[in-house]
Amino acid sequence: MTTISPVEANGRIYPTPKVCAIAICLDGCEPEYLDKAIADGLMPTLKRMRETGTDRLAHSVIPSFTNPNNLSIATGRPPIVHGICGNFLYEPETGEEVMMNDVRFLRAPTVFSKFYEAGAKVAIVTAKDKLRALLGAGLSFDDDRAKCFSAEKSDTSTAAEHGQTEASNWLGMPQPEVYSADLSEFVFAAGVKLLAEWKPDVMYLTTTDYVQHKYAPDDADAKSFYEMFDKYLAQLDEMGAAIVVTADHGMKPKHLSDGSPAVIYVQDVLDEWLGEAAARVILPITDPYVVHHGALGSFATAYLPEGADRNDVVARLQAIEGMTHVLTRERAVEMFELPADRIGDIVMVSGENICIGTSEHRHDLAALNEPLRSHGGLTEQVVPFIVNRVIDLGSKPDLRNFDAFFYATTAAAL
Repeated sequence: MTTISPVEANGRIYPTPKVCAIAICLDGCEPEYLDKAIADGLMPTLKRMRETGTDRLAHSVIPSFTNPNNLSIATGRPPIVHGICGNFLYEPETGEEVMMNDVRFLRAPTVFSKFYEAGAKVAIVTAKDKLRALLGAGLSFDDDRAKCFSAEKSDTSTAAEHGQTEASNWLGMPQPEVYSADLSEFVFAAGVKLLAEWKPDVMYLTTTDYVQHKYAPDDADAKSFYEMFDKYLAQLDEMGAAIVVTADHGMKPKHLSDGSPAVIYVQDVLDEWLGEAAARVILPITDPYVVHHGALGSFATAYLPEGADRNDVVARLQAIEGMTHVLTRERAVEMFELPADRIGDIVMVSGENICIGTSEHRHDLAALNEPLRSHGGLTEQVVPFIVNRVIDLGSKPDLRNFDAFFYATTAAAL
């Protein structure tokens, strides 16, 4: 291991690891997935970690989407600090809706960059490439102390940009199809190889929720995914790493009894109340991978026209069945720790079995082959937090998924 001093990142002090400190983010891992797979005897390693290490539940950040939570884990802080409050946002100054995956949107340094500055070796493997640039912000790849690549683009990774030439050839696994469980397996396999051969001080492995969007915890395909993960987890554990297993968000069924999506189309509602296109509804779940969810989740924000009675709109939206929260910008910033300049005039959250859309005609749901499962609200905020060491920590709501690296390095320093 590299000899480094404790690292300060965003007001938190991270202990010096004596062994590799690993955080694993299981995308979309509703705690029930682990319970079901363990009950069937498919996850002996995780079962043992729960029994002999530390087993808790934590809260994700809201919105319970991929980008905000991965960057919270990466920075150890909520979106109000790091600025990433969705996968997608509206920029009023340009009038454009854009993906929030550019480094220019990041307002805080990552824990990885601070460990790198301190002289540590840092490895990051992500399933989807959309996260790679954000997670790798502040790293340099010219001295063999940083690697940051994705399974999705593993055929074309380079030493100069990712710290690893052609990661798929290096790993001996073909570049996976983006809509597959193989994308996540590539991440786990890469983590094992990196730990065995390259020996990082700090490593982050983050997956895709393709399986969780398609399959409920009782489904055989879901159980098979977690059985696969457990085998890689066993290898990481056997090599002596200190490991925290958590998730970016949970996952809930969002469909009617006939299998069709259960949706509140808020743009259509606001068009009727305020005039066509007078308001602008933004769905921060939106990303390039619409096969997963059709851009339907349980969190949305809206920009209202000048002169609109915001309190009246809030009250009328709150009266719609399935809406759990309709908040003014100021209240949403306070309650969810969001950056005020990157959300609209109001913020909406829907319940466990319903989601929020824009206009019905704007959602292409043809690719949803199974009943919709999605996330974004408070009902998907509870996530696992499991450490393969005995350490002293609380539980939700005080314990957050973005505490992962603090406790991973704490465990690695024992």
